[in-house]
Amino acid sequence: MEPSLLSELDGLVSEARNPRTGRLDRMSAIELVQAMNDEDRTVAVAVAKVLPEVAVAVERIVTAFGEGGRLVYAGAGTSGRLGVLDASECPPTFGVDASMVVGLIAGGDRALRHAVEGAEDDEAAAVADLQRITLSGKDVLVGLAASGRTPYAASALRYARSIGATAIAVTCNPGSPITHEADISIAPEVGPEVLAGSTRLKSGTAQKLILNMLTTASMVQMSKAFGNLMVDLRASNEKLRARAVRIVAQATGCSIAEAGEALVDAGHDTKLAIFVQLSGLDTPQAKTRLADAGGILRVALDAGIDAGPGPRPLQARETRK
Repeated sequence: MEPSLLSELDGLVSEARNPRTGRLDRMSAIELVQAMNDEDRTVAVAVAKVLPEVAVAVERIVTAFGEGGRLVYAGAGTSGRLGVLDASECPPTFGVDASMVVGLIAGGDRALRHAVEGAEDDEAAAVADLQRITLSGKDVLVGLAASGRTPYAASALRYARSIGATAIAVTCNPGSPITHEADISIAPEVGPEVLAGSTRLKSGTAQKLILNMLTTASMVQMSKAFGNLMVDLRASNEKLRARAVRIVAQATGCSIAEAGEALVDAGHDTKLAIFVQLSGLDTPQAKTRLADAGGILRVALDAGIDAGPGPRPLQARETRK
């Protein structure tokens, strides 16, 4: 072990011993979980302090999406797994193509379930992984590393900047190496872990909160929501089909039975079913009007109000949400 690495780890907040949990191995079960819960309460507070940086990152991501770019996560270990998880949730939640948000983890898919020795130290692999997916200057690369020093994440950020892509670092150690490799640095200081150095705990929670914000806020700004409803949801299983019915009913004020019928008529397109119900147009007309509005439900509804599309009072129906 290199002395320099030991010294570097000694300087990381996430590697320090927590003075509040020094007797962890002597705690009862209830004391243990209470201590963990007490520490977890501090995470949201730490994330709140970096919201301006998160908002700037969201704006960059929205711009990239509008220009046909992608959001790409790159990390190792827990950080990498969180990126892959967030990316994998976007298609069913927002109805987007799987290529729009991509998660890369050092060591490849095997590393999702198994530790891959040395993967996080492989800088060349990070570049190869990004070249494999043809990262371009239109994309946004988010390098994830709780410690802020993971070579795989740092290399990914450097490569992204070298080709003109936006580089965003997410770490729990302010001022750590990857923050110097990024255009935007998001670095909540969550403090020492309950179990010293186990960054899957508070650091992992902070990263998960931030990734939730990056994708959800970006997708909402890309008109993937109507109010707070997921109107581009892909109903790929029974639970999601039931959710789609509820969304149509909640968005329009119609009955559950009417919502189910509207979904069938719309080919299980949630947004189209809502527009049919709110506009009074038949399904083919509504589909055309929605396409003319770029798939943005509020724009299509506003156009419908101007055109006087049919018997349903759109403004009145809007006030019911």
